[in-house]
This record gives sequence, C-alpha cells and structure tokens, in this order.
Amino acid sequence: MTPAFVFESLRRRVRTFRYAKAGNVILTFALATVPLVGLVGAAVDYSRGNSAKAAMQQAIDATGLILSKDASTMLQTALNDKAQAVFTTLINRPEIANIVVTPVLSNPTEGTFLLDVAATGMVDTTFTRILGKEHLDLSVSTQIRWGMKKLELALGLDNTGSMGSSNKMTELKKALVNVKGQNGATADGLLETLRKAAKQAGDVKISILPFDTTVKIGTSFKNDAWIDWTEAFGTCNKTLSSPKTKTRCLAISGGAWTQDNNKNNWNGCVIDRNQNNDTLDTSPDSTMATKFPATKECTGSGGLAQAMPLTDIWGSGYTTLVNKVNSMNPNGNTNVTIGAAWAWHSLTSNLPWTEGLDPKPDLDKVIILLTDGDNTQNRWSTSQSAIDARTTMACSNIKAANIKLYTIRVIDGNATLLQSCATKPTMYFEVSQASQLAPVFAAIAQDLANLRIAK
Repeated sequence: MTPAFVFESLRRRVRTFRYAKAGNVILTFALATVPLVGLVGAAVDYSRGNSAKAAMQQAIDATGLILSKDASTMLQTALNDKAQAVFTTLINRPEIANIVVTPVLSNPTEGTFLLDVAATGMVDTTFTRILGKEHLDLSVSTQIRWGMKKLELALGLDNTGSMGSSNKMTELKKALVNVKGQNGATADGLLETLRKAAKQAGDVKISILPFDTTVKIGTSFKNDAWIDWTEAFGTCNKTLSSPKTKTRCLAISGGAWTQDNNKNNWNGCVIDRNQNNDTLDTSPDSTMATKFPATKECTGSGGLAQAMPLTDIWGSGYTTLVNKVNSMNPNGNTNVTIGAAWAWHSLTSNLPWTEGLDPKPDLDKVIILLTDGDNTQNRWSTSQSAIDARTTMACSNIKAANIKLYTIRVIDGNATLLQSCATKPTMYFEVSQASQLAPVFAAIAQDLANLRIAK
C-alpha cells in the first residue's frame, strides 16, 4: 500500500465526515424553525393587538368626554347603555370581540364629578395559536373630572332712545331670544343656549336690567323702608319740613306730586344712590345715604321696561325671560353707571333683591353690560367725563367683588371706558353694525355654557 493510496483514502473519509456534519446543521436549523416561526408570528399578533388597544384607548377617551355632558343627570342603567353604544360606534374595529364598557360616576365633593370609564375586549390570534394562545385580552380606561358650576347672570341692557336707531333694539332682542332656524337665525339666542346648558332647576339664573338714566324696579316696593322719597320731587331734594319748602316742591311737580301721595303716584323708577353708594352694593339701612331714591319720571315709550330679578331659566322661567326681553322699549338718555350697579345688586343677597346666592367655588356670577352711546346724564350732571368716572368706579368695584364682567359697545359709545370695564380684553366686544349682535351673544353664551364645566 503506497503512501499516495493511504492519503487519498483518508481524504475521502474526511470529506464524508464533512458532509455528515453539514447534515446535522440543516437538521438543527429545521428543528429550530418551529419556535422561530412561532415567535415571529407572535410579534405579528401582538402588533395587531397593540393597534387594536390604541384604537380602544382613543375611543374610550372620546366616550368619557361625551358622557360627561349628561352623566350627572342620568340613571346608572341609562349611563351603562349610552357608554356601550357610544364606544361601539366610535371603535369601528370588527376584529375586536366581546366588548364590555363600564362607566362609574362618583361625586367626591360638592359640585365635583368623577367619571371612570373602562372597556375590555379580545382579539383572536393567528400564529400564536400554535403556542396555545388563542386570543389576546385587551383593556383600557379613562377618567374625566369636572365641576358643574351654577351660573348667575345679569344682563345690563341700554334701553335709551338711540337703541331705536339702526335696528339695534330689534337685533338685540333677536340675539337674546331667537332659536336657531327660526326667523332667519343662524345660531341659538343667548337664552336658548343657556337653557340647553342647564341640566336641572337652579343651574342657571338670569336677571334682566333695562336702563336709561333710571331703573324701573316696580311699585311693589313702595312701602319698603329703603326707598328714599325726598328725591321724588325732581330738584327738590329736601324734606318737606316747612310750608315754604312744600310750596316750592308743589310748584316743581305741577301740584300733583306731594309728600302725601307720592307713593301712590310712583311708577317704580329709581335714580343713582348718594355717592359713593351709587357705585357699590351696600345694603340699605336706616341712613339716607344707603337708600334708593325714587324718581317721579320713568322714561321710555310706554314706560321703561321693568327690571327682572334673578329668574331660573329652567321650566317656565325661560318663557318669562323671553317675554321680558320682548317688552323692552328704547327712549331716554344714558347712564351706564346705574345699569352696572343694578346688575350687581341683582346678583347678591343684599336688599333690595335677595335672590343671589352667597359666593362659593361652584358658582359663577357674571354681568353682561351693553350700551350704544356715551354717558349723557345722571342724578347730578350731564358732564360725560363726570359720569364716566362713576361708571369706572362701579366697574372696578364689581370686578373686585369677583364678578366677571363682559362689555359690548354697539356702534357708538366710549370704547376706552368699556374696554377698561371688562374683566379682560377678550371680554370686550365691539359691534360696528347691529346685525353683529347675534354672533357676539352666541360667542358669549357658549363661553358661559363652557364655564359650567371646569375640568
């Protein structure tokens, strides 16, 4: 046996061994393929599951927000049904099966609500079935916290003669009471928007204060001790303590307005209180400076519309408020101060009106003050700058009392004064034509409706 033969034989054996080794690698790789395919398939299934879960999270977040609008007034069964229906509509993912939505409403503190909404479902697997997992369980949740605030709103509305021009009074009434789709309206009036925002009695109360140089509070108060009768004789502001004074006052009043019969002849109007109570909400007492001076005259075509204290917009109160707006008539001169002051009076529990609640965290007090002209007359003066100073003081005191103040200038008026009166620049509105009143009040109404939800 030659060395060459031996070497060749050895080389053939080594080659055979090499082939045998390669076969083992292939076998090992083939065996490893099974779990490898399973793992890749699991990644695909879990990717599908994560996509479905992300969609569920978006749907549950939206469901919570939608439910929060009405959850506080719904029975639990109705809340359950609505939650399931809303979520199912929003999810729109047919691969998710056995969806169950569970809403839980709680009331941690007065005026505060907490809505927890959870949803569960499952997605069938494809590849991971070979590993024994037939479906993926999915669960998502969201939490919505909000406070439903009550709203007390006072509307201080200029009813002076200039409001009869350029269709201003007509457009003002439409902006306050029109319902979308009626009479050409493109948006709900302020009253309708706030009526919809109220979920139950007591949620929203509104007062209406038409003003010129006076405010008509009505004759039902004629025997109340806080009425000051000495000013009811026009410029005669002294008590009738002597025959000479009485004679002079009778001459001013044409002989028909006397200390004895003034209560019976009074038409219910008052003028500015003594300074500085004319710009304050001081509760009247036995001192003359705090009382409200009656006046002989009420301006306005057919009489200035009588002011209306806070009235619940819920139920029949809505119609009462609408009728009050429709009764307004334009005439007389302008005294924005008295409009602002009486709007303030209507929001507190002080005399003469006591319907306002005491301040608390879940209550917003708001005034909307509208005018279409400069200050022209108050109890003491026809100087615009002097009357403007009283208005500025009243506005400052209102804001210091934590009452939100919107102001609206309709075509004419002191823009600088009204801008400074508003709580902040975005709460001042400039109306260059009467038709703009509807969108302005629609914007304010929506703002007020949103105030009720403090998230």
